[in-house]
Amino acid sequence: MGLPIADCQMPNESLKATTDLQRRTFEFALRVVRLVRAVPKTVEGRAIGGQLVRCGTSVGANYRACCKARSRAEFIAKIGIVEEEINESVYGLDLIIAADILPSSRIESLVKEARELEKIFAKSRITAIRNRTHAT
Repeated sequence: MGLPIADCQMPNESLKATTDLQRRTFEFALRVVRLVRAVPKTVEGRAIGGQLVRCGTSVGANYRACCKARSRAEFIAKIGIVEEEINESVYGLDLIIAADILPSSRIESLVKEARELEKIFAKSRITAIRNRTHAT
């Protein structure tokens, strides 16, 4: 069956990179929670804030689940969910800025981190698919 998938010990991935992503996704979730606390308690603020806190905290939780995948196929499916959740988080953050709910200066570093994580997870999924194709 090849190298183990569990704990994100995919071929060519270092333990440091794994723990770094777990830390970054946890910090991202924490920052989202803190940001949502600052969102006004209006109808739109509650709707967007509620959805943002769900998808923003889901990124790290789903990444941890991804790291426990029992097969390459399961890893690919789970990393796809992580990619969807971070993409939805970026959308929510962009919407907060576009709707003038909070000033962009207040959240631009969080948006930058979200976009970086989005690129990392997209690349990870593509690499896993490519490695699956080469492994068979």
